[in-house]
Amino acid sequence: MLNRSDLQATIATIGAVVESARDFDAYAAAGVHLLPGLVASEMTTLSVCDLASGRREVVACPAGRLGAADRACFDRFFFEHPLVRYHAFVRGPGAHRISDSIPFARFRHGALYNEYYRRIGIDHALALPLHVDDRTLVSFVLNRHRRDFSERDRVVLDLARTTLAALYRRFRLPGREGAPPTSLAAQLTARERQVIRWLCAGKTDRDIGAIVGCSHRTVHKHLQRIYEKLGVETRTAAVVRWLGSNADRGSSPPM
Repeated sequence: MLNRSDLQATIATIGAVVESARDFDAYAAAGVHLLPGLVASEMTTLSVCDLASGRREVVACPAGRLGAADRACFDRFFFEHPLVRYHAFVRGPGAHRISDSIPFARFRHGALYNEYYRRIGIDHALALPLHVDDRTLVSFVLNRHRRDFSERDRVVLDLARTTLAALYRRFRLPGREGAPPTSLAAQLTARERQVIRWLCAGKTDRDIGAIVGCSHRTVHKHLQRIYEKLGVETRTAAVVRWLGSNADRGSSPPM
């Protein structure tokens, strides 16, 4: 179960990526630089896998961590890679660790580990899928030496997935990203927009009530209407939906 600090860190990371994502290149750079602040990673990539050719293109942080020989080595094992197989062919949902598919004690004796992962100094990987169809698998992939990723790491990335995937579709799959960003803001009243903005800033119902000048019970009623309009059921889902819509880009919570 995530604690409050985990939820706040996830919301802050989503907001920072949304704010930085002016185009696809900025989105990719923001993702690989900011996600390690949420889930520790020694190398983070945005990986675009061509399922027809069995080749992968990556944006990596640190830049230059993967050379041409490293990329070619990965491609030799493309179709047997546990993360590619799980997300592209099994169509498994959500963040997935290599160790979810194969125990590390067995994985470390295989050719993929010894010829690719050992040479780049990585033991464990966790992939967050953003888009998959018959030709392409796109994921943020976090990598570590020695320490595997935890259940907490997997859950916080899954919480961020909806927004990160929506941003990818906006830049790479025009027309398939859902409703236009402005439509979401238009559904809410001015007071409801105040409430959701302060909610995104991590404020409690009582905090918001004191700021906007109403009781915490009234704030709760506003939130219930906001949930209904956004099609969600929880505070966290409302924040993720609002930030992912990009409806508030460049705005600060109003006083």
